[in-house]
Amino acid sequence: MTTTVKVTWDAASARRAERQFLAGPAGTGTPVAEVVGAMLGAHAQVLSAAEVSVGMRADGVTRADVRAALWDDRSLIKTYGPRGTVHLLAARELPLFSAALTAVPTGPSPFPPGVRLTEEQAGQVVAAIGDALDGRFLTLDELSEEVVARTGPWAGDRVMPAFQDLWPRWRQVMHRAGWAGTLCFGPNRGRKATYTRPEPGDPEVDPGDAPAAFVHRYLHAYGPATPQHFARWLAAPPGWATALFAELASAGRIEEVLFEGTPAWVAAGDTDFPEGPARGVRLLPYFDAYVIAGQPRERLFPGAAYERALGGGQAGNYPVLLVDGVVAGVWHQRRRGRRTTVTVEPLVRLTARQERELDEQVERVGEVLEAAPELVVGEVTVGPHA
Repeated sequence: MTTTVKVTWDAASARRAERQFLAGPAGTGTPVAEVVGAMLGAHAQVLSAAEVSVGMRADGVTRADVRAALWDDRSLIKTYGPRGTVHLLAARELPLFSAALTAVPTGPSPFPPGVRLTEEQAGQVVAAIGDALDGRFLTLDELSEEVVARTGPWAGDRVMPAFQDLWPRWRQVMHRAGWAGTLCFGPNRGRKATYTRPEPGDPEVDPGDAPAAFVHRYLHAYGPATPQHFARWLAAPPGWATALFAELASAGRIEEVLFEGTPAWVAAGDTDFPEGPARGVRLLPYFDAYVIAGQPRERLFPGAAYERALGGGQAGNYPVLLVDGVVAGVWHQRRRGRRTTVTVEPLVRLTARQERELDEQVERVGEVLEAAPELVVGEVTVGPHA
């Protein structure tokens, strides 16, 4: 008779911190792509936030190192990842992400019938994007012209409401081109973003097994977790995630544990957890992977942090102060020339040791951003996304 492993929140958060390079940073010389891979991608809608996400996890890494990995040696790729949001991914893992993300069922379109694309049209647009970008770097306007020329005028109809403007119809599936591996970001041309087609990589797993491999990667980084946690992270249909977990469980590929008394899952055999809780003070930027994927959210954002650091229940709207593995404050940095002021609003009383660690974290933020930092402890008066 087997005994179900019991996992506490402290043990889970300590293991997540270890595997995310938050218990201690990756050593000097660790490839940037390895750090990004451990996170399952760094959210990069704002590139400076991704640079801080990576830099705070790796000794000596600055924003210049992240940009070099992205634009020079191409070990990183900037594209659409989980939830259709812009991420930095390890380039060698693009085939896994593409196969897994394209296997997730698409939900109903949020657009009215006169605006949305049919599935046939969506497929035409994704193919046209890949054809247009093959061996080329195009701005959004240039890409739009190419897509319309390859599909039809319907693709260019400006019917898609966005940011007090109307976008052409084809853009509603731009993220799906990223998932399919037919689009990624290129270097900026002046102040304009460019797009290109990424080099096809060799898949490390059979495409048909990609969803299962993706669950394993997720559980390794963020487990124990439930199908609902996985679905929330991916913005996937909960029923699909539940069925996928059931299939993996019946095949003996994932294992049930009791996580704070609730059934949850880890990869089969991956049941070793630290004995003590996570320790230390960390500063994490907007939409850091640790707070986006970490569940249950009420444990990660305890007490006052649930109201102060979440925007309508959504994680990532505020940079957070992490104390012993949980959110214990918010922060904001404002750059002026070569200096940056880091304002930190703790929601708990810090010990003398934690205050010293906070000073060290602020210094590290400055190193990553290549700026001279100044710490101000006080109320953060700016709102989310500021």
